[in-house]
Amino acid sequence: MSEIVPISAELIASLCPVRDDKGHKGTFGTALICAGSEDMTGAQMLATESALRSGVGMVRVFAERGSMYATRVNCPCAMYSSYEVSIEDTVKKAAELLERAGCVLIGPGLDPDDKRNAALLILFIKRAKHLVIDASALNILAREQADILPLLEERQGQGLAPAILTPHVGEFKRLAGETGEEQCVSFASKYNCILILKDHNTFISCSGGRSFRLEGNNSGMSKGGSGDVLAGLITGLTAQGMKEEDAAISAVYIHSAAGRAAAADLGKRSMLPCDIPAYFTDAFEEVMWEAKGE
Repeated sequence: MSEIVPISAELIASLCPVRDDKGHKGTFGTALICAGSEDMTGAQMLATESALRSGVGMVRVFAERGSMYATRVNCPCAMYSSYEVSIEDTVKKAAELLERAGCVLIGPGLDPDDKRNAALLILFIKRAKHLVIDASALNILAREQADILPLLEERQGQGLAPAILTPHVGEFKRLAGETGEEQCVSFASKYNCILILKDHNTFISCSGGRSFRLEGNNSGMSKGGSGDVLAGLITGLTAQGMKEEDAAISAVYIHSAAGRAAAADLGKRSMLPCDIPAYFTDAFEEVMWEAKGE
């Protein structure tokens, strides 16, 4: 395995683009978030707020109508489109939304048994220029890997960017049969993707062979929903034009830094994943101070 680069504020400061004060909402891209179900509404809301607070120009949620009530109330800045009844009509609607999407996120809180979601995952792998696959979508990928995993390899030949996969250790074991950093490197190389393995430390392996690690435990982030926040942040940064590798590394650092700030104010025991996006300000400022050498 090649050298593993440690992720630091200095590294992230060299990657994050300067925000154009003369820009408009079109300048900063559009994120399309396919997430949530009637029994898992929180994941959708967390990913949506995180994407919004990343600085992206527009966020559109695409999901079951009954899953979006909480997100509509708590994230009024987002736009909303609902699934159709049939698989065919849902896929057709998604294809239309893809034309205006800078980056797509699929997975947080989805019902893996809803056949529309498997069809959407296939559509997005085949056609989304930039794609983040998380949570339930990873479980669909693991369940139907013989049919769907080869599609990840084909993205490069179609001029599409490598997909970003964000499994925790259990999800990755279902995908690969085993877990570990060397297995991540092998998987990312074989399937032409960027793989973010979430554990007490975070390991990132890129299709080009480079690997990164962020160390630093924060048990306050060891709660359901933290990964949804990370997925939304990655999507928002990618939609703003960051390269996949840069967006993945930057999001992992910013997510962790925001978690540290939340823990400092609220305590590791009591902080919640829904607290983290509000601390992105602290994390982005930390990176900007590093960029300025302060």
